Amino acid sequence: MAKTILITGATDGIGLETARLLAAAGHTVLLHGRSATKLATVEATLAALPGAGRVESFLADLARLDEVDALADAVTARHPRLDVLINNAGVFRTPDPLTADGMDVRFVVNTLAPYRLTQRLLRLLGPDGRIVNLSSAAQAPVDIAALTGGATLDPGAAYAQSKLALTMWTQHLAQSLGADGPVVVAVNPGSLLASKMVREGYGIPGKDIGIGADILVRAALSDEFATASGQYFDNDSGRFADPHRDALDPLKVAAVVGAIETCLTAARSNS
Repeated sequence: MAKTILITGATDGIGLETARLLAAAGHTVLLHGRSATKLATVEATLAALPGAGRVESFLADLARLDEVDALADAVTARHPRLDVLINNAGVFRTPDPLTADGMDVRFVVNTLAPYRLTQRLLRLLGPDGRIVNLSSAAQAPVDIAALTGGATLDPGAAYAQSKLALTMWTQHLAQSLGADGPVVVAVNPGSLLASKMVREGYGIPGKDIGIGADILVRAALSDEFATASGQYFDNDSGRFADPHRDALDPLKVAAVVGAIETCLTAARSNS
């Protein structure tokens, strides 16, 4: 049965290839991007695929939490139900590492924005729905001060910490929702795949992007993920595995989730 699937960061890399596979399979694909031109091009390309399902576009800059809210509102206005949310968008190296309010853009886009978007869209996702969070093999202990905008980090450290924070809140949300909520999983799609992020960050072409897209499609649709809520899938090893040890420490997870909530509460107060 065709599903309705929202993919953030769907105009490049893994997100784009995942959208292509899902559209070609007849699913309704909701594309998110931050370039209207790219979105229009991708939407037209995917809609023209043989057997393609419906394709729609949503414009938002996930470094701005007010635009995250607007994205959630726009999706909700058009769709009473969402089967899958794939939080794929991410940032590594960028010429503008700080947002307008002084937050590290890696934490905002990679951690806070998907958390906010997920919370806002939960009511569209029933027990049969799925939330797939794009994690990474790069995971490092989270500096709460950096997460909340009180300290600066180099790009690699900020990226690795933001991805561990994402993995931590994935587990926390799965436990909070229990059997009544959608499946919530974190997935490392594979290391050094041929994405724009890898080319710009490491100066190498990278491995087949299809490796990452294939696992995201499996996480979104296959039976192997149907009872995997709260788990972490490592596509480098091809199996469910333990994430960084800090994600297995309830006190550290609670501290990180608490800091995320504090950031988002402050952002709501300032908006």
